[in-house]
Amino acid sequence: MSFGYNILGFGSGAGGYGPYNVQFLILAGGGAGGTQKGGGGGAGGYRIIATKAHEVIPGTDYPITVGAGGAGSDSPSPGLGGSGGTSIFDTITGAGGGGGGGSDDYDGVDGGSGGGGAGMEPAANSGSGGSGNVPDTSPTPTGLQGYDGGGGWGEPGQSYAAGGGGGASEAGTTGASSVGGPGGDGRSTDISGGCVTRGGGGGGGTSNYSSEGAGGAGGGGEGGSGSGTDELGGGGGGASGNDTGYDGGDGVVFIRRLTASSSTTSGTTSESGSDTIHEFTADGTYTA
Repeated sequence: MSFGYNILGFGSGAGGYGPYNVQFLILAGGGAGGTQKGGGGGAGGYRIIATKAHEVIPGTDYPITVGAGGAGSDSPSPGLGGSGGTSIFDTITGAGGGGGGGSDDYDGVDGGSGGGGAGMEPAANSGSGGSGNVPDTSPTPTGLQGYDGGGGWGEPGQSYAAGGGGGASEAGTTGASSVGGPGGDGRSTDISGGCVTRGGGGGGGTSNYSSEGAGGAGGGGEGGSGSGTDELGGGGGGASGNDTGYDGGDGVVFIRRLTASSSTTSGTTSESGSDTIHEFTADGTYTA
């Protein structure tokens, strides 16, 4: 990683270009919600350099991996939602969102953002939310990948409620009396040419099919009814009643550079002012 100057028209790079700096967003796949009063899935890990500060070398191939969303479990045992897949550019990795807790394994899973815990009786037996920002990326310029999931809730004679999955900008909310916890909201950036919020956590489910948690802004699925949104890395909603949890959304990778820095056409390209934006919705290669 470099914070040096762009040098145009000199050096031995392809087309006469020298090393240049890019901006990037690496968003992993969101986790799936858990089964049976299941916790919402955590959003995919969110790694961003908000200015052009990552050096690339012309003519060099940089592999791109785009993480898929986690799959909802089709079995009540253990009932955990599947975690999302990792997304990678160069040496930087976004961890998949953690799956939500389910019927037999109540705690949410750790990940880029943590999955929510399942609701059980009594409240002390409910699942804890998974931890976000796992592995820890906070010492780097990209900051935290995401936040923790909320815990589940349950009391005798009342409906159980699961916690929401963590999002890229805030933690999921703990379930309350008959109310599923909302997923944490994602983060907004204009790296794709317009401000878009990505990385919302999934909402928690309930035992009585009502008052499920809302999905977090940025693609989080609603508890009891919604999958995470693809290319937003949203967490899937946790299941209500005895149903199956919902899938997480696929991730995405963006690379943004000064148009004058290179002639590469890697990925799907678009223009924004003096910049060219490269978008990857599937595995590929950025050739600088």
